[in-house]
Amino acid sequence: MLSRVRVWLNRTYAENVFFMEQLRRNPSDRAVEIHATHGDPDSPVLAAADTADLEPEGLSPAAYVEYALDQCVRRGIDVFVPRLHQAAIVAHRAEFAAAGTALLAPTREAVAVFEDKATAYEAVRSVGVPVPPWRRVRTADELVSAVEELEVAGHRACFKPASGAGGAGFRVLTRSPFSLAHLDGFPGPYVQLDLVVEALRRAGEPVNWLVMPRLEQPEVSVDCLTGPDNRLRLAVGRTKNGRRRGFTLDERWLEPARLIAEGFGLHHLSNIQFRMLGDRPVLLDVNTRPAGGLHQLSLCGLNAPWAAVRLALGEDPGVIVPPFLGQDYTVVSGPRPLLPGGLGRQRVEPAEVLLPAVPAQAPSADAAQALPL
Repeated sequence: MLSRVRVWLNRTYAENVFFMEQLRRNPSDRAVEIHATHGDPDSPVLAAADTADLEPEGLSPAAYVEYALDQCVRRGIDVFVPRLHQAAIVAHRAEFAAAGTALLAPTREAVAVFEDKATAYEAVRSVGVPVPPWRRVRTADELVSAVEELEVAGHRACFKPASGAGGAGFRVLTRSPFSLAHLDGFPGPYVQLDLVVEALRRAGEPVNWLVMPRLEQPEVSVDCLTGPDNRLRLAVGRTKNGRRRGFTLDERWLEPARLIAEGFGLHHLSNIQFRMLGDRPVLLDVNTRPAGGLHQLSLCGLNAPWAAVRLALGEDPGVIVPPFLGQDYTVVSGPRPLLPGGLGRQRVEPAEVLLPAVPAQAPSADAAQALPL
């Protein structure tokens, strides 16, 4: 009888409650126990896990690696899926292996390339993957110059941090003066160029932004599973156009994703995003981690989390082709259990707190549940 597999997810997204559920419902019918850690006691992943700890706050990357190694030893972790401090953790892969833990994460070199979006654009352009025009800006004058250059070429300018995830810090620049119209309805991504320039001059310190054209839909997010031999096992594109979502195996999206995943050592699960610049796809972003929406591939008959865990354990799942492409769908939110409220947000000794699991019952208010259109 095969032994159980113990998997740890650290400070992960709320949507990964579905990642956890797919591991438990694996087609190998293998027993899986899940450990989760987070800094927020109200994260639904803590309630969905079999065991959970609150993470200590304020640890340096080096100190966090020590904490992670201790967790792996104490909890008997077979596979660790790191999100927080991924770069520091993969630099110590050999130490985790010595502790009996496989890292479900890319190579150290791949994480370094894709931590900075400007470095990433330069790297992928060198292997023939189209990227949008972009400029790194640090000052107000550089911002104005970059915006003017894009406007002359007929583009609407936007900016985002050179490092970061989840669209945090993304803004679309406008020259329209601020008015009551900007206070109507819900807040949007638009911000006045003159206000940004004024804020930069007042701050008196440099930023690290990329200025580029606002790219158009559809957005195609290619979920990839790549082996330590740099050979792709799985690639499926998830399309997004407004509310409508779907799936694609079109090589316009899959071929550049393959070049990136195989060429840069994006081992295990990664997510490579594209959007349209005019009539051609260009790279938007590369995530060196499982996407929050990875579970949506279940609509194509796939269990990507389990295939990735098998690969991390040295059990090659082979090339995986979806048996079908699911129908178009949208995402909605719903309730999800949390841990009992007695903990609240009181101060605790994080490493000593064992949080009992609460059985998962319903879709999460914080996590996307796919429903057909």
